[in-house]
Amino acid sequence: MPHPVAIHFREIDAAALAAAPGRLVVIAAPGERPSQALRQIDRRARGAILRALASEAFAKLKQGEAMDLAFPSGLAAEAVQLVHLTRRASVTEARKAGASIAKGLGFAGALVLAGPHRLAHEISFGLALRAYDFGAHKTGAPKVFGEVGFQVSAPEAVALRARPMAALAEGVFFARDLVNEPANVLTTDDFAARLAAMHELGLDVEILEEAALKTLGMGALLGVGQGSDSPSKVVVMQWNGGPKGEPPLALVGKGVVFDTGGISIKPAQGMEEMTMDMGGAGVVAGVMRSLALRGAKANVVGLVGLVENMPDGRAQRPGDVVRSMKGDTIEVINTDAEGRLVLADVLWYAQERFKPSAMIDLATLTGAIIVGLGHENAGAFSNNDALVDALLKAASAEGEGAWRMPMGDAYDAKLKSRIADMRNSVGRPGGAITAAQFLARFVKPETPWVHLDIAGVALPPDETALAPKGATGWGVMTLDRLVRDGWERG
Repeated sequence: MPHPVAIHFREIDAAALAAAPGRLVVIAAPGERPSQALRQIDRRARGAILRALASEAFAKLKQGEAMDLAFPSGLAAEAVQLVHLTRRASVTEARKAGASIAKGLGFAGALVLAGPHRLAHEISFGLALRAYDFGAHKTGAPKVFGEVGFQVSAPEAVALRARPMAALAEGVFFARDLVNEPANVLTTDDFAARLAAMHELGLDVEILEEAALKTLGMGALLGVGQGSDSPSKVVVMQWNGGPKGEPPLALVGKGVVFDTGGISIKPAQGMEEMTMDMGGAGVVAGVMRSLALRGAKANVVGLVGLVENMPDGRAQRPGDVVRSMKGDTIEVINTDAEGRLVLADVLWYAQERFKPSAMIDLATLTGAIIVGLGHENAGAFSNNDALVDALLKAASAEGEGAWRMPMGDAYDAKLKSRIADMRNSVGRPGGAITAAQFLARFVKPETPWVHLDIAGVALPPDETALAPKGATGWGVMTLDRLVRDGWERG
């Protein structure tokens, strides 16, 4: 997997700025008094930098945006990048500034004059997140990002604040890599192996194979994968960084490595993107990686159901009835409503085995949530106001869009089946809500729970502020923040 770009923090040194190859970056704001270091390199550049900072073009830039001066005379740099960022900028604007730097980053790297900016660590984090390239399957030379140096007023203090962000960036990258991989590479076996390798980080990883799932009675999950040559699995990742015996936070992810829709087959157009239908499991894996890398002082368990939904002679049919681990029976109306069947069994297993203090599931579950919220927000459904409010606060703090959606008895009533305890699909109206109501039937009343439908945000059609086009890793930062704010001790 690609690792985040190497970033170092150093004392301010005007001579090093003048001699830096690659890109020289200046964090500044219109009308701001230039520092001594900036005045020194401006003299070498014959006044070009301060003239540009005083220009109308620079003043028109929004916070976090940038402009370039190519091959400035008097300096070794191939370009000077001027980034508009006031000292009162928000965290989101600071990360956007870092992303602007990353967009121009190449093999020669960059040296950033951030000076005393209070959000220098956030600028570096935005840079790390945007300097990502998934080129594993291209035959050309891989894109390489050179090292980045930040010249700041208090390098040790900034480095200390940035250290946990490096672990978080690696978790985001891990989630992105998983979602970007094609299904002929990321089979259920390969996915499970990548998760098992994280035992080296201190995670306790356990893989439940089909025989164990049958013994547990996971008929809903197993029915989804019975038409595939890839065996269905559940992977359990435990991080025990909190007090011994304290109930964990449970994170549950949908891991459909490819979704044809099964016998209720999807249209051909766009089906290639169904490699991302394991996005929820990817996020859970990314969070668990980040927690382990930064040594989080919390107990968290991540569980992912890994299956492939294929239409062969053994595949599940519309009209079939399956029995869940809970014991409830489900009439399969639509085999393309498969993610909720996977989650139903894993949610119940998580509660039965771990008795979690709270439970959050993530899934690229419905196209209906994209109709409702587009690609800007995930849909949040919950049985607990305090938990969902904390999650939405964490998402807002991290700049990841999320919006609470309604639930209620009227939606739940639509799940009634003629021949079983419930049916898995009730049609298009309120589709994201009825899917959440289905999941709610597998959540015990005493368990605080949030369901996150991330279908619109896991793989949006265009690049985002902090990610190139492709997988975003949406949710890793939100859930890491939620753990820090609500579950960590000490």
